[in-house]
Amino acid sequence: MALTQEERRMSRKTFVGVVVVALAVVLTAGTLVASNMGFKLNYTMDQPGAVAKTGLNTLALPDNRQTGLGTAKQLMDDIGFLSVENVQRFIKSNDIFLTYLGRAPSPSSNNFALTAGEAYRVKMKTTTNYIVVGSDDPSLTYTLQQPVLPAGASISKSGLNFYAFNYHQTAATAKQLMDDIGFLSVENVQRFIKSSDIFLTYLGRAPSPSSNNFTLTPGEGYRVKMKTTTVYAPSHY
Repeated sequence: MALTQEERRMSRKTFVGVVVVALAVVLTAGTLVASNMGFKLNYTMDQPGAVAKTGLNTLALPDNRQTGLGTAKQLMDDIGFLSVENVQRFIKSNDIFLTYLGRAPSPSSNNFALTAGEAYRVKMKTTTNYIVVGSDDPSLTYTLQQPVLPAGASISKSGLNFYAFNYHQTAATAKQLMDDIGFLSVENVQRFIKSSDIFLTYLGRAPSPSSNNFTLTPGEGYRVKMKTTTVYAPSHY
């Protein structure tokens, strides 16, 4: 049964209270400050024309999410149903985004389950400061898929994976993320640019300029194009 708005608020308050007491988590606007693996983040999701060209934002959720946050619909409701146009999941097998509208004509089958390690795109109607709470799980690994082989042995059409950057990873730049996954296994790392709706690509080698070695930001998701399938265990601080 779906949670009411008040129940969601109470669930979030309870979860945050546990995290704050147990892990001494502190929040400042737009900044992540935490101890151990727990955190609380104030993450700005921009409407069309306010930094974001069309209102598309990437979102990396924690490995351990708050209670009642398990589907695209629940994520939409948690951010604010009236503020969200849609929630999108990247489908590796065909390199497209599956869109869930939360209303007709979006079929209920598009209400996908949220998965640890997977990033999402959220299209906003209004600018919203979304409070993300949860924790990283250092024991989790993420399978980053290589391109489809001639026999179709891999599920990733072009080797693109939409990765949810862990909140306590030691990697702080695109190059460091590439090295942490395995330099020889990664073709490139991509950041979604909200102001133009395109992905900025860092190759880690020529002809990619050093200026493309972007800083990784808590709350943002990144596309990682693989050469080989790799079971990735992120390095944490």
